Amino acid sequence: MRAVLVVNPQATATTPAGRDVLAHALASEVKLDVVETDYRGHAMVTAAQAAEDGTDLVVAHGGDGTVNEVVNGLLAGRRTGGPALGVVPGGSANVFARALGLPCTPVEATHRLLHAIEEGRSRQVGLGQVRPDGAGARWFTFNAGVGWDADVVADVDRKRGKKTSPTLYARVAVARYLRQERKAPRMTVQIPGEEAVEGLRTVFVSNTDPWSYLGNRPVHLNAGCTFDGGLGLFALRSLAAPTVLRHLSQALSKRGEQRGRRMVRHDDVQAIRVVSERPMRVQVDGDLLGEHQRVDFLAVPHALSVVA
Repeated sequence: MRAVLVVNPQATATTPAGRDVLAHALASEVKLDVVETDYRGHAMVTAAQAAEDGTDLVVAHGGDGTVNEVVNGLLAGRRTGGPALGVVPGGSANVFARALGLPCTPVEATHRLLHAIEEGRSRQVGLGQVRPDGAGARWFTFNAGVGWDADVVADVDRKRGKKTSPTLYARVAVARYLRQERKAPRMTVQIPGEEAVEGLRTVFVSNTDPWSYLGNRPVHLNAGCTFDGGLGLFALRSLAAPTVLRHLSQALSKRGEQRGRRMVRHDDVQAIRVVSERPMRVQVDGDLLGEHQRVDFLAVPHALSVVA
């Protein structure tokens, strides 16, 4: 088996020693090449080349951003029978890895990956695809959003000198909320077969549950969403403090059930269109896609083979 290990040396939980242990362990089972990323998009380019070269497995060692780039590289040409994905988490949230049931520590995740390789064990997972303003498609593994959460991602990106942490995200989210609570533009959501919903202030799209994590605390927006079904939609008609606090409390509760008059929620849908009265920021898996007025989301079942 031929494999490529893609390492993001800047990820929160990656170290040179850990990378060497991982590479040594993998090299005992596969013919391995190791690539350390040194610019945004490098993991995507590397994965695309690995697919072109007929590699069997590409292992992403980094955070959710690294995983997203590798996935987009693997699926750039929508090749049938392309490389499988392996994940050894090395970021601060590792939402995709956790949703797959993988251990959060790199050593334990490496052991799990090695056993899966030995046993020939893999699973097919569904992914989300987004097309902003009719442009080229971008894949996402666990979540996407238009509005508030994308603005938070943009603000965190501007603080790249600081260590990314749940505390930083929470602080930035509160600051961004206070700045835009009354200024957020209104959006319309269209789902095939449903009446359009207008006047929405922020929109979240899930490909799995939890939507994200606040430290070790899962954040549930569409608790029934899985890699085996369609997308989940969660949107708010109001960003008034009582509404936001109500749904935040529900999102952090153990059961994660969301209820409320100012909420719009759909589970297991195949397509979602979001149209805004002015350009809004869009994020996928914590990566910004710029500002757009129309965004289409599509559920793609069995899109990727994951060794896990």
